[in-house]
Amino acid sequence: MAEAEYGQGVPMATTPQMGAVDTTVESIRYRAQLIARNQKLDSGVMATGISGFAAGFIFVFLVIVVIPMLVWGI
Repeated sequence: MAEAEYGQGVPMATTPQMGAVDTTVESIRYRAQLIARNQKLDSGVMATGISGFAAGFIFVFLVIVVIPMLVWGI
């Protein structure tokens, strides 16, 4: 009986169930974008760290030392 059913009709491919794979790929893509964004931010901070520190130091010096000297006439 099984031999009679074997070889009957046209074989058809079934559609693959890709839901889990698509979800995993999107998760990996999202995490990769977060890592890339963080890396760019870290690179920018490291590149401008010294000049930012110098600008902050000059600003604090002006606010704490120079402006009170001008106001009080020391």
